[in-house]
Amino acid sequence: MQATKKQENPEKSKRFETPWHLLEPWQAAAWLKVDPEKGLDHEESQRRLDAFGPNMIMEQRRRGPVRMFIGQFTDFMIIVLILAGIVSGLIGESSDTIAIAVIVVLNGVIGFIQEFRAERAVAALKRLASPTAQVLRGGSIHTVAARDLVPGDLVLLEAGNVVPADLRLLDVARLKVEEAALTGESLPVEKNGALLRELAPPLGDRRNMAYKGTIATYGRGLGMIVATGMETELGKIARLLSQDKESKTPLQQRLAVFGKRLALLVLTICAIIFAVGLLRGEPPVLMFLTAVSLAVAAIPEALPAVSTVSLALGARRMVQKNALIRRLPAVETLGSVTFICSDKTGTLTQNRMQAEAFYVEESMREGSAQDFPPPLLHALALNNDARRDEHGIVVGDPTEVALYEAAVRAGYDGAELVKTMPRLDEIPFDSERKLMSTLHQDDGGFVVYTKGAPENLLPLCVEQWHASGSQLLAVEKVMATAEQMAAQGLRVLALAWRRLAEAPQGGDALESGLCFLGLVGLMDPPRPEAKQAVDLCRSAGIVPVMITGDHPATAKAIALRLGIADEDSEVLTGQDLANMSLEEFEQRVNSVRVYARVAPEQKIKIVQALQDKGEFVAMTGDGVNDAPALGIANIGVSMGKIGTDVAREASHMVLLDDNFATIVTAVREGRRIFDNIRKFIKYALTGNSAEIWTLFLAPFIGLPIPLLPIHILWINLVTDGLPGLALAVEPEERGIMQRPPRPPQQSIFAEGMWQHILWVGLLMAGVSLFAQGWAYVTDSPRWQTMVFTVLTLSQMGHVLAIRSDRVSLFRQGLLSNLPLFGAVMLTFGLQMAVLYVPALQPIFKTQALSLNELLFCLGLSSVVFLAVEIEKWIRRRRT
Repeated sequence: MQATKKQENPEKSKRFETPWHLLEPWQAAAWLKVDPEKGLDHEESQRRLDAFGPNMIMEQRRRGPVRMFIGQFTDFMIIVLILAGIVSGLIGESSDTIAIAVIVVLNGVIGFIQEFRAERAVAALKRLASPTAQVLRGGSIHTVAARDLVPGDLVLLEAGNVVPADLRLLDVARLKVEEAALTGESLPVEKNGALLRELAPPLGDRRNMAYKGTIATYGRGLGMIVATGMETELGKIARLLSQDKESKTPLQQRLAVFGKRLALLVLTICAIIFAVGLLRGEPPVLMFLTAVSLAVAAIPEALPAVSTVSLALGARRMVQKNALIRRLPAVETLGSVTFICSDKTGTLTQNRMQAEAFYVEESMREGSAQDFPPPLLHALALNNDARRDEHGIVVGDPTEVALYEAAVRAGYDGAELVKTMPRLDEIPFDSERKLMSTLHQDDGGFVVYTKGAPENLLPLCVEQWHASGSQLLAVEKVMATAEQMAAQGLRVLALAWRRLAEAPQGGDALESGLCFLGLVGLMDPPRPEAKQAVDLCRSAGIVPVMITGDHPATAKAIALRLGIADEDSEVLTGQDLANMSLEEFEQRVNSVRVYARVAPEQKIKIVQALQDKGEFVAMTGDGVNDAPALGIANIGVSMGKIGTDVAREASHMVLLDDNFATIVTAVREGRRIFDNIRKFIKYALTGNSAEIWTLFLAPFIGLPIPLLPIHILWINLVTDGLPGLALAVEPEERGIMQRPPRPPQQSIFAEGMWQHILWVGLLMAGVSLFAQGWAYVTDSPRWQTMVFTVLTLSQMGHVLAIRSDRVSLFRQGLLSNLPLFGAVMLTFGLQMAVLYVPALQPIFKTQALSLNELLFCLGLSSVVFLAVEIEKWIRRRRT
């Protein structure tokens, strides 16, 4: 559905810019002209629906399918290939025309499919919306379609409800909202209606607000709608998605530059050859066909096919290793990544709280609570609303689940304990007291268990538990320990108890004269495999960066445990980013490893700043808030299990097992694929340059045109085809993960590649012309066939030699790449058929060589193979 003009009225814009978290409930109600006791009436809600439009995520108008498909054929390299196909058809080479057409259409279809990615991301955002909501209108509760909600509506929330619009909360009862998808917080946020004083706090700190697309997990509440549709925080993310522009992958950039330069160079050389031939008195038609055939042959039209096949094979291998490639170039891009910006919650961590540390009997203990005092374990198990469901899974608030499981691991299951120690009374947890107390029957008496924030619970304690008996409570020491645990990124709870002979009268009696039992530190722990994955990234020259909406201390603690940061590393917060100019930020962005309390827009800023510094950035994430950054990153990597639909649709690659370590596998695969594409370019251009040099130099040394157009096109067909494609499955080079990423600005011809193309092309042309000269001098009528054969077979020796930049073929073995070995053998067989099958000789203008002539050609062809092996030996000696 298209956004309507009605939504752009000034009144609406002004209303949605209001800082609702700074207004008292009565002020918000007055501003929105609604009775907080009755809500809007039907007529007013309809008027506002007409004025503000439906509460939906609107899609932007996009190109139609026809224009989208045509747009795939505007790339310069594709245009050159289309022209080459037309020329091939005009000179009667229909096989080349068909091959080029198939390649061009294949690339067009792949690009066409990729165009729908942004649209699917917006559609996934729409699916997050709640279909219906309970609304107070006209003094009574109605079930209203979420799309019909308007600013001023009063919405009732209960556990399990998806928040249908942005709300200013008016009344709450222990309401908790899961905001991980929007803010990155691993814990549900407890909400209240209190007024905030900070002008622009992060979304995660706006406790009196609830946002569209988040989920109420506990309690209930009443909220007033202050923003709908595209004006919600979720809508702003959708707008960011519609505005982002994808950057080309390194492969696309390099091939685009390569294609333009190659086409211009080839056209120039073909023009020179045509002119020189005319000056020598060659027939104009023959020279025209020779020049055109050379132009067609010199453009490696198999390059897009080799790239596509390489990436497709890599993608298939990746699926087997739990990585789904949504866009084929993504695998190659990972091989060039220099920074990985990773979300914390669920990506580097397990997205589940766990009791990690305990302070008991004045000593810190980590790990299991196996040998802890029974009163503490009873408190963990009984002062707890977590319960097992019908499948035996512990469900409830994540913090209470963690405490419950800690007790279970020590042998104290709350479900069993409550049978002998039933709960008689309780004082529920609330945000003001930050305490929860339960009263239980125990051996004819009573026992109280209390848990809560240390600063709130310790003043209620008069002593502390010890195995040898109660001791005087050292409040300052306990508080210092709690602060130290919090600084390590732990969420700290204090536990206390008290035995009573009689049931207390009133709640105050429950929470007085308590005995302090200990402290519990909880954390969403790192995934077990994440540490090794981070180490592998660093060894491969990739910088891992954590970007999260969580607390700075928690983010720093996780980063330290994973090796992303060290003790001296700074943590940059969203507030720091907001107060920092772009110039200041770009000076520091390369050194920052941890970002905390970051908003979605700031994630984009971080990625763009790194890209402005020349880095290639991968962004991993699983939430709605990650989607815009996933879209603009050079490669976006989303989580398949815990990830939202929005993140998956905006990403280039999905980790099916949510395993950060799978990214390392993708990096390895990406580097291998790019290596193999470079090998094909080296192989193809060397062969093509040899053909050009052979035709270009022959007249200058007094020799006739050495090759006919059919020879040129045949060499192009049999050498650029199967052998080139077989390079796509070449195994990875040794030490591929111990070298740094390729600099993003580096030319595809770097590391001596263009020098290799030049000297080996000249050598290949040299041995071919030597064969022509020797046959010409000895008056052999088969001189043209000998040039044709030497040039073809030289390229087969070359493709075997360049399988590795350093390792000798004799060490690799001929059979370590069976497809390539088979392609070389097939090409050799086809060449022999062209020479010796009588029916083919008239078509290809060839003559059968004698045994001595064939052995002479084989010997000359092997010169190229031996020369490249010597080059690799010299390179090994240097290193």
